[in-house]
Amino acid sequence: MYYVALRFMRDTMEAEDAMQEAFIKAFEKLHQFNGEVTFGAWLKRIVINKCLDKLKAKKLELVAINEQMLGTVEDEENWQIEDGVSVEEVKKKIENLPEKYKYPLMLYLVEGYDHEEISEILNITQVASRTLVHRGKKKLQDELKTLSNGTGY
Repeated sequence: MYYVALRFMRDTMEAEDAMQEAFIKAFEKLHQFNGEVTFGAWLKRIVINKCLDKLKAKKLELVAINEQMLGTVEDEENWQIEDGVSVEEVKKKIENLPEKYKYPLMLYLVEGYDHEEISEILNITQVASRTLVHRGKKKLQDELKTLSNGTGY
């Protein structure tokens, strides 16, 4: 859970703080755990929500999404990156993306959530989640092309 918090907070002290608060909240809400999902998944959701709450509290505003302008996007199952690119390089490039793409893409690619779960966590629609993940993937792919080729072409 610490590494999940660290991916969001990007600071060890803040990640530890968020994780500790999440564990306290989980302990207080333990009676609400009903076993629909694994305990780890339930706890992970609490940790992510606590991190997002702390980021919002720090006045780190998520860019407002105008859903009328987003449109619908089909999921691309054939999304690929070059063979020589490491997971760490992908994570670094995700960190450099605009925040409106960074968090949905991190939840999708790194944490493995689907669009329904992302929409609940970030309080957006599933259409917005699909669109932001799709656009984030495109931006990430462009960044990774620049990394491997130096020019992006």
